[in-house]
Amino acid sequence: MSHEDLDHVWRALANPHRRRILDVLRDKPCTTGDLADALGENRFLVMQHLNLLREADLVTVEADGRRRINHLNPVPIQHIYERWVGKYQGDWAAALVGLKRTVEEKSAKNEARRLKRA
Repeated sequence: MSHEDLDHVWRALANPHRRRILDVLRDKPCTTGDLADALGENRFLVMQHLNLLREADLVTVEADGRRRINHLNPVPIQHIYERWVGKYQGDWAAALVGLKRTVEEKSAKNEARRLKRA
C-alpha cells in the first residue's frame, strides 16, 4: 500500500463519526439503514461517511438484492499498524527489557551491600 493510499486511510480515521461506523462494523456487517439506527444519525450523513470509508478501502460493500451490506476491511488498518507500530514495537520492547535488567541489577547490588553491612 502506497503512502498516498495510507493518507486516505489516515484522513478517514481522523473523523470520530467514521471511527464509530467502523466500531459498529467491527461487530457485524450492516446495511446503511442499520448503521444509521445503531448510531442515532440520519441516513444521509452515514452515507456520506461510508463513501469516504469506501474510498479509503476501509469498508467494502456486498450487494444482496436491493440491500447493500457494508463490511469492515481491516487490511488498511493492518498496513498502518505494520508501518507505524510494528516497526517500533521491537525497539521499545528491547529498551524496556534493558531497563528492567538494569533496575534489577542495581537492586541486587544494593541488597548485597545492605547485607554486607548487617
